[in-house]
Amino acid sequence: MSNSITATAGRSDAGALPAADVFALIGRLLVAYLFIPAGFAKLTGFSGIVGYITSVGMPMPTVAAAVAIIVELGAGIALLLGFKTRIAAIVLAVFTLVASFYFHAYWAAPGAMKMVATLLFNKNIAVVGGLLALAAFGPGRLSIDKK
Repeated sequence: MSNSITATAGRSDAGALPAADVFALIGRLLVAYLFIPAGFAKLTGFSGIVGYITSVGMPMPTVAAAVAIIVELGAGIALLLGFKTRIAAIVLAVFTLVASFYFHAYWAAPGAMKMVATLLFNKNIAVVGGLLALAAFGPGRLSIDKK
């Protein structure tokens, strides 16, 4: 199995593009897809998200909502573009880990909600793992960082 993808369409300098760079781009796009729409939803429904944050007992809910918007949109867009990717990935990993303990506390969920909360918590832990891999290995050459 080849570890490169040929990118020849419309290029005179056609050559092999390493699959790792393509996979890194696709990975960044898919992870950014989790954060950017969530940030826009929080922005357009600010009072609702403040109420939700209040309901889980997070301190300073208005500040927390603003931070969530800035992190999800700012770091999400940076991740999408491959700009300061390692920093953006670490910020999103920490944010996701903290949010998981507040919003997907399966250990405190009522019986009927425990399975869904567990699934969401575990999904977030997996996302943190993917973000840490991006932080470790970089965004690939198909990025602003080009690393």
